[in-house]
Amino acid sequence: MSRAELREAIVRPAAADGLIVERSLTERLLDEVEGAPGGLPMMSHALLETWRHRSGRALTETAYEAAGGLGASVVRTAEQVYGELTAPQAELARRILLRLVAPGAGTPDTRRPTDRAELDFGSPADTRVVLERLVRARLITFDDGTVDLAHEALITAWPRLRAWIDAERDRLRVHRSLSEAARTWQGLGRENAALYAGSRLSAARDAFSIAHDDGEGHRGDELTALERQFLTTSLGRRHRAVRLRRMVVAVLAALVLLATGTAVVALQARATAQNERDDAVFGRLTAEADGVRETDSGLAARLDVAAYRMRTTPDLRTRLASDTGRVLATRLPGHRGLGSSVAYAPDGRTLASGGHDGTVRLWDTHRDRSLGAPLRLRTGRVGAVAFSPRVSPRGGDLLVATGKGGGIQLWDVRDRSRPRALGRPLVSHDEENVVSAAFAPDGRQLATGGDDGTVRLWDLSDPARPAPLGEPAEADGSEERSVRAVAFAPDGNTLATGGYDGTVRMWRLGGGDGLAPLGKPLRQHTSSVWTVAFSPDGNTLATAGFDETVRLWDASDPGRVQPLGEPLTAHTAPVMSVAFSPDGETLATAGEDDAPLLWNVAHPAYPQQLGEPLTGHTEAVWEVAFSPDGHNLASTGADGSVRLWRRPPTVLTDFTNPLTAVAYSPDGRLLATASTDDGLIRLWDVRRPDRPRRIPRTLGHEDAVLAVAFSPDGRTVAGGSTDGTVRLWDVSAPERPAPLGEPLDAHDGGVPAVAFAPDGRRLATGGDDGTVRLWDVRRRDHVRPLGATLRGHTDTVTSVAFARGGRILATGSEDGTARLWHVGAGERARPAGDALTGHDEQVNTVTFASDGKTLATGSDDRTVRLWDVARVDRVRPVGEELTGHRAPVRSVAFAPDGKTLATGSGDHTVRLWDVADPAHAEVAGQELTGHLDTVTSVAFSPKGDALASVGYDLTARVWPLDTDRAADSVCARTGGVLTRAAWAEHLPQLGYREVCEGR
Repeated sequence: MSRAELREAIVRPAAADGLIVERSLTERLLDEVEGAPGGLPMMSHALLETWRHRSGRALTETAYEAAGGLGASVVRTAEQVYGELTAPQAELARRILLRLVAPGAGTPDTRRPTDRAELDFGSPADTRVVLERLVRARLITFDDGTVDLAHEALITAWPRLRAWIDAERDRLRVHRSLSEAARTWQGLGRENAALYAGSRLSAARDAFSIAHDDGEGHRGDELTALERQFLTTSLGRRHRAVRLRRMVVAVLAALVLLATGTAVVALQARATAQNERDDAVFGRLTAEADGVRETDSGLAARLDVAAYRMRTTPDLRTRLASDTGRVLATRLPGHRGLGSSVAYAPDGRTLASGGHDGTVRLWDTHRDRSLGAPLRLRTGRVGAVAFSPRVSPRGGDLLVATGKGGGIQLWDVRDRSRPRALGRPLVSHDEENVVSAAFAPDGRQLATGGDDGTVRLWDLSDPARPAPLGEPAEADGSEERSVRAVAFAPDGNTLATGGYDGTVRMWRLGGGDGLAPLGKPLRQHTSSVWTVAFSPDGNTLATAGFDETVRLWDASDPGRVQPLGEPLTAHTAPVMSVAFSPDGETLATAGEDDAPLLWNVAHPAYPQQLGEPLTGHTEAVWEVAFSPDGHNLASTGADGSVRLWRRPPTVLTDFTNPLTAVAYSPDGRLLATASTDDGLIRLWDVRRPDRPRRIPRTLGHEDAVLAVAFSPDGRTVAGGSTDGTVRLWDVSAPERPAPLGEPLDAHDGGVPAVAFAPDGRRLATGGDDGTVRLWDVRRRDHVRPLGATLRGHTDTVTSVAFARGGRILATGSEDGTARLWHVGAGERARPAGDALTGHDEQVNTVTFASDGKTLATGSDDRTVRLWDVARVDRVRPVGEELTGHRAPVRSVAFAPDGKTLATGSGDHTVRLWDVADPAHAEVAGQELTGHLDTVTSVAFSPKGDALASVGYDLTARVWPLDTDRAADSVCARTGGVLTRAAWAEHLPQLGYREVCEGR
């Protein structure tokens, strides 16, 4: 942080609480903190202690000294807490604090957020006391089950902890690897392949003095129960292998004259040893992937591919399926030091990045390589870069960089490998840093904002000699005087600025007269505004800053800008950049919490986060920018790297409302999705499942759509709505869907369930009125009821499904039961036996396997049950209930071959189950993650090579179940991530392997 930013961090929070910071204390803190490693958190702690030693409303230098100063206050608190503990508690505190440290390997030691369960060793009562005291002293934090050091500075500032770390460094590294490996072993169902072997096992045994026979030792009590079991089991496995080898040796000695037999045994032993080595390598790859997944999703995905190149497992099938749905990044080398700015050229292929090393670099984003030598801003570090628009006189071939000392430099970049500087650097803004720049939409003007507190306009009629337009406009009222952001509205008549004083200001361009203020400054932000951006239509303005929030504004009337909805608070640190996608439906935000976020802003008053955070950067992200086609996002930041994030085409985000249902056409060419408040069914061309294409025309209802189904010939779509109607649509020409007849008044209340019979002649519907109805749909434009209404359920019918042959119908209901019905053509519909009552709560979903002999039901009780329905008069449950979801099961679907079951849940996940033997069904791999809200519906493609899911998070996802295709997708989007250097860092004991050939 700059000195001005540090001053803000000292003074503003105190002022917000009605306190005054003595000027001399402010200056002393600035001198001590500026440039000091870990200085900011130590300053926070020192200020807290100063507050405790204050007298009245003033935080004084005297109180600061009484608290112990910058480093000593943290140390004093730590030593005081440690000294108050009993001897057993003090030892326990040592172990707990060491668990919260990740020892560096040639890099600084860092904090290690840890699950509370990992601290379950020693006396539970003492553990509770120690944790409570450390939390109360603000030395550690406890949040949502995770324990963490409150200050990274504690690692370097507290001599006692520093000594513990130095004394235990090697053992800590062994311990961290052991913890990750144990969790992976548990997650894989305790597979032998995930156990330790070889040198890793020996190192762990030596570090904790564990013997395979009893699992105890003088250091073994420092392990959790899971870690101890993992290590003991690994040792036991090796002991058995040693005994086996000894037996082999004995046999070889006895059969030395039997050369042929000896050769066979030797080959078997050799194969066993090779298998063990392969198991160890495989386990190490998967363990390392799990270890970095939360902080670098791209690296984790590449490691998943590396493991898959060794063997295929259900676990890897699901890992890679989840990986394909993430926004993954290619890493470019970037800058020496902080990367401050990125911008795409209008051609979408060229990217510019600027850094505090004083350089501007051009990149070919199609080949992921640099273009020519770096450009240099002569005045020093670069604050901002921007390309002129395509419609400008130079057609997007003008590049500007601004930065230190008021420098502004323009280049002609028509020859990307040899850009030509236009004139000498312009020195402006009273030689203060120029931190933001933006071209007008027509490219004829440039706006710049700087640390002199002004925004300035420049005439670019002659780019070699930019000329000022009007007088500089004062756009920041703080003492620090800094305009952090400028942005033109698309009409070119309005400019928005963000200031260090926490205001957003609107300006009207007055021709050659410069800028005139529009309306009053917007003061909803409570700290410095760091970034502003207009949506492509100009109706929405996004702003963000050091109050850790993003705000959206209705800017349709620039003179009367109004807030839209509540601020976005997902970031946990200052937000430094916002950017709209070219279609205006997605917003990217990024800041000091290292991980950019994407938001669906199609309805800007109701933004919705899209997918998981984009992890990979290791420090603050300073700027993000969308490519002109919106498919990619570029970012750079304090770690110096430039990352190109490729948005997965299999995650469909073209929605403005929660989704309720999804269905494939029988030929696999179309996918239909249904949504709530907009009352729409959307169609997607999925002939290429890796690149679904939205069909522009939609199928409209008057109210929310709850259910959707294709007819067996794929020519008709049926939708059920909350208004009680069912509508049929002719989709034989998907680009021109047409309604068939009038809407059917099907039920009193909503219609949450529809299904076609296999012969396509009948349609079943279930309603909020607790009834089931059958319809004759042989004439799609003249549908009529078929037989009497089916009654038996006492609450909403949530799901209906026909068995193969169409003679049996299954229904599920909020009354907690499922029912079977005889509905054969030409016979009177009637119940088939008693209700199925295995669930404890409402049944949300029912479906038959393709052979019609097994029924699956999912419930609010979080379980799935399988039923043998080969004889509908003697239905019985099969095997144990399937558990694992942590919220209601909303949808179930069988794969076409009937061997796999998919389930979607309110826990935001999709799970796959191996049901080839229904009596012994088991989970198949890990849960599929990516949805951020309830998964409402799942459906397999007719070939079984893909699975579609939809949810309340406004997304639909197509998960590839062809693992080769999934691996190729990961490789195509993660270049430069698993380099030889990265391999050596994460897998030092394994030789480098080429994972993605040529990528």
